[in-house]
Amino acid sequence: MTYERFRRLCLAQPEAEQVETWGEATFRVRGRIFAIASPEGQSVSLKASLDDQAGLVAMDPKTFSPSAYTGRFGWVRVRLAGLGVELGEKLVRNAWERTAPRRLVGQNARRR
Repeated sequence: MTYERFRRLCLAQPEAEQVETWGEATFRVRGRIFAIASPEGQSVSLKASLDDQAGLVAMDPKTFSPSAYTGRFGWVRVRLAGLGVELGEKLVRNAWERTAPRRLVGQNARRR
């Protein structure tokens, strides 16, 4: 997966926006961050549960690792070169759902 494709996936989520913070692109829903990426970087960080993080790292430790600083909360660092489109879509959607207000998540589920 490329950075640009990842960026488009993030911005395709309802009410998602990109805000430059700490010299990186942060993807947010109603002001809350669900993904962080650097356009020139090879990896991104996504919000996840601790269980999901552990499963991803066990499945492919070359692609997934706990994120620096936020890994203790479940955030996962993802090497873009090892990420397939289908799994990337699922991880972005899950990160968005973990971050968005419950009412917005419910509205989005009814639209699908």
